[in-house]
Amino acid sequence: MNLTMLYSKLHRATVTDANLNYVGSITIDENLLDAAHMRVGQKIDIVNINNGERFSTYIIKGERGKGDICLNGAAARKVHKGDKIIIIAYASMSEEEASVYQPKIVILDDDNSIEQQFTGLE
Repeated sequence: MNLTMLYSKLHRATVTDANLNYVGSITIDENLLDAAHMRVGQKIDIVNINNGERFSTYIIKGERGKGDICLNGAAARKVHKGDKIIIIAYASMSEEEASVYQPKIVILDDDNSIEQQFTGLE
């Protein structure tokens, strides 16, 4: 049996733009992708702390070091520039893998710089 488990998350990212006229996805600064071990094309969930919206999309790579968190396409209607969001990646794991895997957690400050990072939930 496989379980869907938390793989990593970017916590309290600030939305820097919302681009309705773009093919859907979320643009994330490449430094943040590296820190959270997230990949281009990976399916993720987004939780908007400001309004409670929760939705899924996929990742596209943003320019390294700019701090971009931009919702594109239809997802742009679910956020406003300045909203705080949580970006959550999951992975399918065997019970054995899930018993030892420790998710990567990256907490961001208001300008999407890394404030804190750690591994595991406990």
